[in-house]
Amino acid sequence: MTDKIALVTGAARGIGAAIAARLAADGWRVIAADRDPACPAPPGGRAAACDVADPAAIAALIDSIAATEGRLDGLVSNAGIMIRKPIAALGLDDWNRVLATNLTATFLLVRAAEPLLAAARGAVVTIASTRAHMSEPDTEAYAAAKGGLVALTHALAISLGPAIRVNAISPGWIATKGAAPRPEDHADHPAGRVGIPADIAALTAFLLGPESGFVTGAEFVVDGGMTRKMIYRE
Repeated sequence: MTDKIALVTGAARGIGAAIAARLAADGWRVIAADRDPACPAPPGGRAAACDVADPAAIAALIDSIAATEGRLDGLVSNAGIMIRKPIAALGLDDWNRVLATNLTATFLLVRAAEPLLAAARGAVVTIASTRAHMSEPDTEAYAAAKGGLVALTHALAISLGPAIRVNAISPGWIATKGAAPRPEDHADHPAGRVGIPADIAALTAFLLGPESGFVTGAEFVVDGGMTRKMIYRE
């Protein structure tokens, strides 16, 4: 993959940082984009400041890739935010900010990058969430955005194929920050543990690579089996 170029958004930490590191280790040149100006550059790649909620920033980012790298083989739309509020307190500005970052940004990124991706017969991976299928209270904007992202993924796959493949990964509980999961948290998962960012990075690397050439328009739920587990309280 030494001649391959990938863009990863939301790459400063967590899942995005793990994806950028994995792709770099596999030989990709990675552009790690984040609104945090301290986002580190992956080995052999570069960092780019970009708030994906800003359409002008997205356009400038893709223009910089066209000018600097001259090609784009993989796009990972990972950047996301959550605003957790009771619906009565959830303002329209909150709603719009979450959808702009978590959903609209993917549309804008793919639209801008389509010529580069098509020329390279590249692939897109969107990072959705199991919140597209299940919810906690007070997460309406996040759930709506992630559900929309799953639908947008298969729509893009149909519109842009066969030149560009597009797939979604919907992570469950991935330990990225805060207190370490407790033993009972691991035990709740049929896989026996809470997820780690490397789990998502490994699947992303596969979906961007040549061995997944027959895979497009799909959603991969990576949650240790939790959305398949029925829970009863007696």
